[in-house]
Amino acid sequence: AKAPFAGPQAVLAYLSRYTHRVAISNRRLIAFDESGVTFRYKDYRRDGADRQQVMTLGPDEFIRRFLLHVLPHGFHRIRHYGLLAGSARKAHLALARELLDVAAPPDDATPDEPDDFRPPCPCCGGRMIVIEVFECWRQPRGPPNQTTTNPENSP
Repeated sequence: AKAPFAGPQAVLAYLSRYTHRVAISNRRLIAFDESGVTFRYKDYRRDGADRQQVMTLGPDEFIRRFLLHVLPHGFHRIRHYGLLAGSARKAHLALARELLDVAAPPDDATPDEPDDFRPPCPCCGGRMIVIEVFECWRQPRGPPNQTTTNPENSP
C-alpha cells in the first residue's frame, strides 16, 4: 500500500471520526433543562442561511431519537474503505486476485432448480396455493370441483 500523504496520524484521525462518533456532538447542543433540549441541525432541503435550523424536543423524545443511533453491543461503526469501497468493489477484487495470482471463487449466482414450484404472491412474496386453473376466455360457473386433485402437489 502507498504511504498516506499526511502520515499515519491523519489516517487514524480520519478513521476515528467514523468509529467513535456519537449521534450528536456537544457543540450542537444549545440548551437543555427539564422542559426540553434545544440543538442545531442542518436542513438539507434548504439553501443559504436557512440551512442551519434550531429544534427543541422534549427530553423523552430527544432520548428516543438519540438511542436510535446507538449500536447494539458488539457492533462497530466504520465506513468501508480501500478495496471494498464504493461501486468499484468487483473491479478492485478482480485486479487483486489477478495480481496475487489467485483463482476467482466459483460463481454460485446460477440458481438451481427451485424446490418450490408454486408462484410467489405479488403482495407479500409468500408462496400461493393453486386451487383451480380456469380456461382462457371462459367464466367460472360454480365453486371449484372437490373431486379434482390439488395441483400444489405436482408440477
